[in-house]
Amino acid sequence: MERWGVHEIELSGPSGGNPFTEVRLSARFSFRHRVVEADGFYDGDGVYRVRFMPDAAGSWSYTTVSNVTELDGHGGAFEVSPASEGNHGPVRAAGTGFVYADGTPYLPFGTTAYHWTHDLDEEREQRTLRTLAGSPFNKLRMCVLPTGPMRPPLVPFAGTDPDGLDFTRYDPAFFRHLESRVRDLRDLGVEADVILFHPYDGGVRGIEDMGREADHAYLRYVIARLAAFRNVWWSAANEYDFNKAKTVEDWDDILRTIARLDPYEHLRSIHNGTRMYEVASLYDFTKPWVTHQSIQHWDATPTDAWLRACPKPVVIDEISYEGDLGKRWGNVTAQELMDRFWEGVARGGYVGHGESLMGHQPRAWISNGGGLFGESPERIAFLRRVVEDGAAGSFLRYLGRRQQAHVTVELPDDCAYRVELIDTWAMTITPVDGEHKGRARVALPGRPYLALRMTRVSS
Repeated sequence: MERWGVHEIELSGPSGGNPFTEVRLSARFSFRHRVVEADGFYDGDGVYRVRFMPDAAGSWSYTTVSNVTELDGHGGAFEVSPASEGNHGPVRAAGTGFVYADGTPYLPFGTTAYHWTHDLDEEREQRTLRTLAGSPFNKLRMCVLPTGPMRPPLVPFAGTDPDGLDFTRYDPAFFRHLESRVRDLRDLGVEADVILFHPYDGGVRGIEDMGREADHAYLRYVIARLAAFRNVWWSAANEYDFNKAKTVEDWDDILRTIARLDPYEHLRSIHNGTRMYEVASLYDFTKPWVTHQSIQHWDATPTDAWLRACPKPVVIDEISYEGDLGKRWGNVTAQELMDRFWEGVARGGYVGHGESLMGHQPRAWISNGGGLFGESPERIAFLRRVVEDGAAGSFLRYLGRRQQAHVTVELPDDCAYRVELIDTWAMTITPVDGEHKGRARVALPGRPYLALRMTRVSS
């Protein structure tokens, strides 16, 4: 297998009683002087598995540890080859930005399809994957727990009681399907931003308040199944502050538990809700168990203030959606969405996409995936190219909705800069004549949604 791939151990064990709560299984993986322990899980029908993501090429060995005799003390070894082309490992936070584990820069351009895996619609799920493959998006926010008004065909927990499920047992078929889609995203180069909790029961009564013991057991099971996939991020909750059954201390405990259970230290954050005319109730992202800031807010202009208050990456995962819903969060135009994208990126953050256009398919992209029909994705692709093509020493200034005839930019006096005029809506880049330094006056065509890119050309 390759570095940052998935090595899996399969064992046979007891199926009686409640294997999810009564059986504990892990494996200790050794590489030279290091030992990494990963939890295992029950996969139904007497089958137990341990998954592991090796982070170094070379010879590894393992020994299983269990409270059940037939699962304890199994050993083995395997060789890990260098990572294949396109495999850069998991994404890490680095200052106020992100890099892959091999040092390759990563710039998140995310989108949202909350429960695209829940309805077991193979045609639509494959269409979602094809849409992502042809899109600029390299991160997808998605829920484990159902969020719709009706219970989907499969849910994470076992049982058939219409008034609730058994939160001490899990449905392996649900998780096999979920992880197959996480694997598909990995193969596309898309990060799976896995949302673990939310404040909506989704047709499954009680999931918003299972209790701390059940929350911990659920986290252990999900992390054991998914953490070995290198493209996983953990979002503790969507709109955490709308869940009135949990306190901030409960969310602290959940995030600490995620950090403790995940041997690979995948990215961890939590997403807030907002109400109209209220200031966003942001989580305290300075806490050490959070790796980056996941924010819902309709205004990108505070991005630089958020970065000053907490020097961790800012990802505005929800800034309103291109759409035509009756909800405030789901009816901005593509122009408005792109204005917010450019504002956030120019201020040093990252902005997420969503589409809630109706009439094109039974449910909108943000809910079930499928196809994208808006005008923003191609312009987000253009923005991504602008950012990724930017040379060292270049920076952006976004001019927004203003329609100026000229603008003054402040550049260093000790080096010259090339200036380019970007029309963010028309997706054009036009060089401005000459080289500039110090206080420079740049003529503009007097229309909105323009940006300037300044690139150092000499010292």
